[in-house]
Amino acid sequence: MTSHTFTEERLRNFTRNVFLKMGCPPADADLATDVLLSSDLRGIDSHGVARLSGYIRLWEKQRINATPNVRVVHETPTTATVDGDGGLGLVVAPFAMKVAIEKAAIYGTGWVAVKNSNHFGIAGYHALMAVEKDMIGISMTNASPLVAPTYANERLLGTNPMCYAFPAGKYPPVVVDMATAAAANGKLEIAQRANLPIPEGWAQDKNGKTSTDPNELKAGGSLLPLGSDKDHGSHKGYGLSATVDILTAVLSGANYGPWVPPFVAFLEPPSDPVGEGIGHFFGAMRVDGFRPTADFKQHLDNWIERFKSAKTVDPTKKVIIPGEPEYAFEQERRVSGIPLVEPVLLDLNELADKLGIERLGN
Repeated sequence: MTSHTFTEERLRNFTRNVFLKMGCPPADADLATDVLLSSDLRGIDSHGVARLSGYIRLWEKQRINATPNVRVVHETPTTATVDGDGGLGLVVAPFAMKVAIEKAAIYGTGWVAVKNSNHFGIAGYHALMAVEKDMIGISMTNASPLVAPTYANERLLGTNPMCYAFPAGKYPPVVVDMATAAAANGKLEIAQRANLPIPEGWAQDKNGKTSTDPNELKAGGSLLPLGSDKDHGSHKGYGLSATVDILTAVLSGANYGPWVPPFVAFLEPPSDPVGEGIGHFFGAMRVDGFRPTADFKQHLDNWIERFKSAKTVDPTKKVIIPGEPEYAFEQERRVSGIPLVEPVLLDLNELADKLGIERLGN
């Protein structure tokens, strides 16, 4: 598929202008832009600027508050609940992680649950905020119900990603950032744009039969949990997804399970909500609360080196450290630019015309 490459600065200016047109204060527009661009830089194209139109459509439906009063509504010395006031998750989530980090700086750990928020971008962005302070970062969110639990033929859970990030010494952080579904919905969207089939085990049709059609969700099908089916461990993915849903929403007062509002504007939220908005959960743990930071980093470096030197089945392959491919993408794209496939560029240019801002290109 044809793609067009843009500098980080060009995409950053464009994205910021979109959020300003939405009515976001300049500081919020800058922050939301940084979260989205981090996704594109790290090679997670499904969660970057390709999502801009989705945020605008939700804002037009008055389902995103561009000027939220994000605030702590309940707390103890080490925990807090944040009300996002319907704001962009791209703004609400960093606020909440900052609260967790501030509590951890004083007490060793900080834990924050969030309600009344929206899609927060990639989980890795928020977890890495803690790594910058020599802390272990934890970030997770629930999401629109697209996933059928093991044995079910009903959408009850989101892709519900979770991320754990660890500071290393001479190596990049170890970042375990993953959906608890067999694949994130964004992966299906990428396959749709490229007109390619999806791997078997990612989705099932409306009758519960496995499918390789990337448009299956639009036809009433559902995504499958991590593990695909019971014979391949889907109960484990289902369990992880359930854990995310409980920590992010049942704990915070957000909507959970099938009551989570959809990210797409053409679908209305459930008429019988059990909470407020989408939920997130964040944790920050000071490494020196367990052992000297230098010791931890030295041993994590040793861990990385040992795993990278592992014998492999295929001598042309090597063990990949979690977060390593994304770090490599970021180093390369900061220099050579960020590619956008033709359908995404067309969508963004249509958005520019609609908002009255400069197009990215023809």
